[in-house]
Amino acid sequence: MAHIDYYLATISPWCYLAGNRLEEIAQRHGASVTYKPLDVLQLFDRTGGVRPANRHPSRMEYRGYELPRWASHLQMPINLKPAFWPVNMAPSSYAIISAQETGGDVGPLVQGFLRACWAEERDISDDQVIRDILGAAGFDPALADSGLFVGAETYGRNLEQAVEAGVFGVPFYIVRESGQRFWGQDRLDFLDRHLAGL
Repeated sequence: MAHIDYYLATISPWCYLAGNRLEEIAQRHGASVTYKPLDVLQLFDRTGGVRPANRHPSRMEYRGYELPRWASHLQMPINLKPAFWPVNMAPSSYAIISAQETGGDVGPLVQGFLRACWAEERDISDDQVIRDILGAAGFDPALADSGLFVGAETYGRNLEQAVEAGVFGVPFYIVRESGQRFWGQDRLDFLDRHLAGL
């Protein structure tokens, strides 16, 4: 059975636009997924990327074209200027890490945080919002308050593992068995083909 390491950031519009396609692909091929939320801004700093605030205006202008194109193509609502962005990624990431430790289905939780940021104008660094999203995804809302130390440790370790594995942006998918890497929600079809042996 294949295993996919999914490196993500809970404030990334590109992770949001991935929707539930990774989970559908994994289910189709009997693959498992480990969700690895990380601080994407630190990842940029460590791997030669540029934080959005420091990018050339032409790059940001193109981003403003591309995001709504993809959102329209995928039939997903998106707010290009969310009320709460950027926000501290750590609290929502800790919640994902804690939820994953319980063995539940983390995909809907991840999508819940991303949708809250990019389509619902909610502050995913707010404790009550985090509890609400945990509950809506079938997890104990109290996970927002527990496992903070382990969450912080794992969150930092995810960044180190990402750098070591050659990750430089999100969403980023690595198939452990083959070492094949796929960067971007627009590469999910290639991940699907790879798992199918094509």
